[in-house]
Amino acid sequence: MTAPAAKPKRRSIAVAALGTRQQRLAEPQPPRAARIAAYVLFFLLGIAVSVCGSFVQALWPPVGVLLALAATAATFYAGLRVTGTRLGAALPAAGWFLAMLMLMVPRPEGDNVLWSNATSLAWLFIGSILGVICATLPTRTSWFPGVPNPPR
Repeated sequence: MTAPAAKPKRRSIAVAALGTRQQRLAEPQPPRAARIAAYVLFFLLGIAVSVCGSFVQALWPPVGVLLALAATAATFYAGLRVTGTRLGAALPAAGWFLAMLMLMVPRPEGDNVLWSNATSLAWLFIGSILGVICATLPTRTSWFPGVPNPPR
């Protein structure tokens, strides 16, 4: 008699969408020139997501902040996955935060983009947390942020 076939393990939604840690670490890293171009692109994309998200979260109060946070998380995580380095997630977060600082400053006319209400504060606080989370996820490089492992 043969043993019954083992039941295959169910994969979680996160593993199905993002892959396992071993799969992510086995991916090849892009060439240096492509990484540098991606760093610049994701920095500018972080600025654009910050500006657009600041208006979207105020336009549709309960849903707008969730939509803006989803776009923010996608940008940070895409920077991490495309470049394969933590710097790839940190640069869009830096661009996002730089634009956020500019949007928080009141204008001489008294106009504000970000007010001190619940949705604006949630947008700022949770967006910052998402940037930190994405910048600290495991990557293909473990030596220094943005630099591949030294040859052995």
